[in-house]
Amino acid sequence: MILRAESVSVRYPAAPADALAGVDLSLSAGELVAVAGPNGCGKTTLVRALLGLVPVLRGTVTLDGKPVAAWRRAELAQAVALVPQREETPFSWRVEAMVGFGRYARRGALSPMTSEDRAAVERALERCDVSMLARRRVETLSGGEWQRVRIARALAQEPRLLVLDEPTASLDLGHEMELFELVSGLVAEGLAALVVSHHLNLVARYAGRMLLLDDGRAAAAGPPAAVLQAELLSRVFRWPVAIVALAEGAPQVVPLRPAAGPRD
Repeated sequence: MILRAESVSVRYPAAPADALAGVDLSLSAGELVAVAGPNGCGKTTLVRALLGLVPVLRGTVTLDGKPVAAWRRAELAQAVALVPQREETPFSWRVEAMVGFGRYARRGALSPMTSEDRAAVERALERCDVSMLARRRVETLSGGEWQRVRIARALAQEPRLLVLDEPTASLDLGHEMELFELVSGLVAEGLAALVVSHHLNLVARYAGRMLLLDDGRAAAAGPPAAVLQAELLSRVFRWPVAIVALAEGAPQVVPLRPAAGPRD
């Protein structure tokens, strides 16, 4: 077990209630776990708690059996890589330089790149299928290319756990599928991946387990087929839905239109 959170609660200063209340989550190598839920349900707070970025009011978070708060930040960066939802790039970096920033976790910001660092960058570029973009400037990339480059930078850290916060935001259908196929392939190679996503239908096809949050609490957890239940989702998302199954068996969520009122 790489990551384990048990009965985790978080409350922000001056807040009248917990932002996260009694949430459990675990993650092992070679496993993709998804966290989903409506806006403001606590997904980002959970990620921050798992990474030791906010104090835990109650409960425990451990990485490799050691409390995450006891890890030095440099050590944590070598074990866990985060791909945040939003990121600004004020400078015109080349892709290979951007991916190389992932090596800071291993060598420090001021140390020169070694042959080992360059090899790690090359491997990351290849695994994310962006080697052909190495000399491109990041501002010239499409949304899908930029997401792959960001994942390549994370892989250059050589982590064992990859955390992706809304990785398909602003991507079209094809690039969404490409990204989840990429992450699925990395997981098949032994990486652990935690994906925060609004795309229930995508995570239903790729995640081994899901955690559904509602108002800071776990509404359901388990395999997608067990979590994606029409009555539960209609209540959590405050909108009626139906569930259909793909030929491959993955449940898919279909939002329903409100029932029409009586006509005059």
